[in-house]
Order: sequence, then C-alpha cells, then structure tokens
Amino acid sequence: MPLTALALVLVAALLHALWNIVAKKAEGGAPLVLLSALGVAVLWAPLGLWAAWGTLPHWGPREWGLVLASGLTHLAYFHVLLRGYAASDLTVVYPVARGTGPLISACGALLLLDERLSLAGALGIAGVTAGVFLVAGGPGLWAQAHDPARRRRVLAGVGWGAATGVLIAGYTLIDGYAVKVALLSPILVDYFGNLLRLPFMLPAALRARADFLASFRRQWRHALLIAVCSPLGYVLVLYAATMAPLSHVAPAREVSMLFAALLGGRLLGEGDRGWRLAGAACIGLGVAGLALG
Repeated sequence: MPLTALALVLVAALLHALWNIVAKKAEGGAPLVLLSALGVAVLWAPLGLWAAWGTLPHWGPREWGLVLASGLTHLAYFHVLLRGYAASDLTVVYPVARGTGPLISACGALLLLDERLSLAGALGIAGVTAGVFLVAGGPGLWAQAHDPARRRRVLAGVGWGAATGVLIAGYTLIDGYAVKVALLSPILVDYFGNLLRLPFMLPAALRARADFLASFRRQWRHALLIAVCSPLGYVLVLYAATMAPLSHVAPAREVSMLFAALLGGRLLGEGDRGWRLAGAACIGLGVAGLALG
C-alpha cells in the first residue's frame, strides 16, 4: 500500500473513532441519523456542488444506481449501528462490526474486483482482525457473559455488531467499485449518496415532528460533529481506495479500533489492560503488513 494511501486511511480511522464515540454518547436513533444527514447536506454543499459541476449531466443509470445503492446501504448501516449501541456496549458492538467488515470486504474485493493478496497482506488482515478482538477485551469479553443479563447484552452486541459488519462490507464493495471501476469521484459518491438518503428519512420525521424537534434540541451538537467527521473520513478512505487495493484499504481502516480505545476513556477502557496493549500491537503489525503487501 502506498504511504499516501496509508496516511489517508490513518486519518480516516481517527475521524471514524471520534464520530462513533459521539454517536454512542448521543444515545440517538433515527432522528440522529436524519439530523446528521441534513448537516452533511448543508455543510458539504459547496464542495459537493463544485465536484458535481460539469460531471453530473453525464451520469447515466449505472452511476445513479451505484450512488443510490451506496446511500441506502449506508442508511441501513447507520440505523443498525445505533440500534446496536442502544442494545449493548460500544466495546462489544464496535469491535465486532469493525472486525467482520474488513474480512468480508477483503474477500469480496478478491472475488469481485480481481485483486490479489500477498502473504504479507493476508497476515496483515489476520493481525488487524485479531487486534480488534484483543482491544475489545480478548477472552475477558466472553468471561463477562456468565451473568444471564450480561450474557444477553453481550450476545445482542455480537449480533448487531455482525449485522453492522455485513453492511460495512456491502457499502465498501459498492463504493470501491464506484471509484475504482466506474471512476466516480469519491466526493460525489458520498455527498449524493447522502442526498438520496434524505427522502427515505424525512416522512417519518414529519409524522413525528414533536419527537424530531425534541431530538434536535438534545442532539444537534452531536449531529454537527458527526456531519463533519463522518463524510471527511469516508471520502479519505475512498481516495485511498483509488491508490491501493480495496482488500488492503478495508482492513487497514480498523486501526480506528485502536484510536477508539485510546480516546474513548471509560467507554472503551473496560477490560484487561494487557489484552488491549496486545491488541494494539497486533493492529500496528497488521497495518504494517498491509502497507508492505
């Protein structure tokens, strides 16, 4: 992986960890998703319209179909992720999601995008995935499940996390195809994918205006931070995917788990310190393997 692509992925990982911590603290659901999408539509309009100038009129069914598929998959991802955060701990949902997503994405890239994976790259994927599990608490994570209530909470987190990981793999492959094969601008994929999500969310908000306005008063600051960090981080990932194989970029993103553990304080500080340090080492070696591979 070129160093430029690796640098973009690392910055994106930091941004991803930041907005996930914000989303967890907000304790939001569908209104937070809509507020964040509206924030993206407004804040990033100058850049999105600049990128669209002279390009959008030439789009056909394939381009619009890819952007719509991307937008709807991202919409499902946001809803499933927030449902997981409501049902379980971030220290369960986030690692499981970020661990399953790259595995499926890398396998899909090898099968669908005709990419090749070296031994170093394969070991890198394994290192990142193992590191995510260890940062989450390693075997101690499952040891917490002896209590029936805790067990249900952990299993819910694993289920929602795995579902989130499948959706991560879905939008990663769709968007990877869009920027690598269809040669669409990463900015347009992200911005117009967000715009196409809005009509699917607005009717529910209009039917429950009082609840939406109450959510706005509580969560507008959280939504604003998400609207800044989430698109910026993801566009950086898509630009990295134009420079390096998607099967390398997708797992390398999971260094965000390390950033989340370091920045999350008590949110991600539960569990044995030794396992988290070992996980951090695995993530670092895994990213190094991807860079070399």
